[in-house]
Amino acid sequence: MTTDATHYDEQGEVPLGGYAVLASVFVASAGTFALVARRRGVRLPQEVPPWDVALMGVTTYKASRLLTRDKITSFLRAPFTRRAGQGEAAEVMDEPRGSGVRRAVGDLLCCPFCVSAWAAGALVGTYATSPRLTRLVCGGFGALTVADWMQYAWTWTQQTTES
Repeated sequence: MTTDATHYDEQGEVPLGGYAVLASVFVASAGTFALVARRRGVRLPQEVPPWDVALMGVTTYKASRLLTRDKITSFLRAPFTRRAGQGEAAEVMDEPRGSGVRRAVGDLLCCPFCVSAWAAGALVGTYATSPRLTRLVCGGFGALTVADWMQYAWTWTQQTTES
């Protein structure tokens, strides 16, 4: 079986051109940030302490879940996705709609793992220019993540005692 760029999969639904546009936007954004930072004399940190990596990791996780699964952020996804069902807890499941770049953005916004790369890229950029602000924002997202786990623990405890 042979495939070409327009039919990457069996159904011919993979928007390779749209993915290329998104990858180009990501790379162009990182490059633009690097050029602007260099011109403004931003000094990159010599190292990133493990605690900061952990904070940014938790924030990347939570930001990607908020953008891809939260009901309240549905308005951001709606032009590119449609509601496919209810996820665990208060999360929702969306599926991409359309074709080309619209479909590619929909694929991105349905995938917390995919959005994580974008969130991490944004955090690294802000950390390079303003580490204190980034730590503060990450601390807030970290607290939100801990609160989520507390909610799950409370729900599990209630379900266990009622059984």
